[in-house]
Amino acid sequence: MPEGGAASFCKPLMLLYLCPLYMAIHYDIKRLPAFRKAVLTIGTFDGVHSGHQAILREVVMHASHEQGESILITFEPHPRKLLFPDQPLGIITPLADKLKLITQTGIQHIVVVPFTHEFARLSADEYIRQFLAGIFHPHTIIIGYDHRFGHDRRGDIRLLETWSADYQYELIEIPAQLIDDATVSSTKIRNAILGGRLPEASQMLGRPYTLTGTVVRGNQLGRTIGYPTANLEPADADQIVPGNGIYAIRAKHNGIVYNGMLSIGYNPTVTDQKILRIEAHLFDFEQDIYGDQLQLFFLKKTRDEQKFESVDALKEQLHRDKAEISALTR
Repeated sequence: MPEGGAASFCKPLMLLYLCPLYMAIHYDIKRLPAFRKAVLTIGTFDGVHSGHQAILREVVMHASHEQGESILITFEPHPRKLLFPDQPLGIITPLADKLKLITQTGIQHIVVVPFTHEFARLSADEYIRQFLAGIFHPHTIIIGYDHRFGHDRRGDIRLLETWSADYQYELIEIPAQLIDDATVSSTKIRNAILGGRLPEASQMLGRPYTLTGTVVRGNQLGRTIGYPTANLEPADADQIVPGNGIYAIRAKHNGIVYNGMLSIGYNPTVTDQKILRIEAHLFDFEQDIYGDQLQLFFLKKTRDEQKFESVDALKEQLHRDKAEISALTR
């Protein structure tokens, strides 16, 4: 979506809200509009699951009550990626997907702030003076009890309260139970995805877990045994990939959704190379789609990755996999 443009994909998410009259995503904090009675919250909101939606519902409702504008401030890249580059990030929703989901909750403005080393060096007081108050001039800040900000994460809700009179904003603390539920849900979703428990993850997300990527050339063994596959290179290397195994999926290509099965693993029957491959076999599909984008919707893990005695034994198992997954996706 272009900066300041109205969203074309507005629709209810979890039946929370209809699309607001105006909605915009902003990437340049030096060119923000003058917000009317800005009611804002801050966070990564990875997954935009039911716990996050409850928090965003509070922001939207309060903005409506104050006849102001609801604003969510988020950061790109994720702060942990810059501060702890050697640690795996494991995000649930890449930025583009996250923004699309947030717009569906009724939030009127999303501000994507570049998280840089310079920004990370702001002291907690500078963060309030120069960033929150200096740029957004908030009417209301809605934040969790455990929110931390500024250099070395020294700022907290108590410091925000200290500055509230100087900058004339109201401070509302999100109930601890809401924050704790959201945190627990994010952890549970990540663990469920990594553990191959996709129905469990989907239930918490309120939608199937999705992974988008580009179709690249693989070893092309699949087509020689009657199971051509689209090898996927994830669009975001920081996104969680479910654990190794065979999955029932749906896949969207050029707006059309196909049923299929997916292998995640190292192809131990045919190679000793330790190269993780994500290979989708789409049912009733024969197009050449190298270089195209494919969006995967994970439905269920049907078995673990196995090493078979021969390629023929692998082929027999793939026949069984297809029969089982065809029945699941009917």
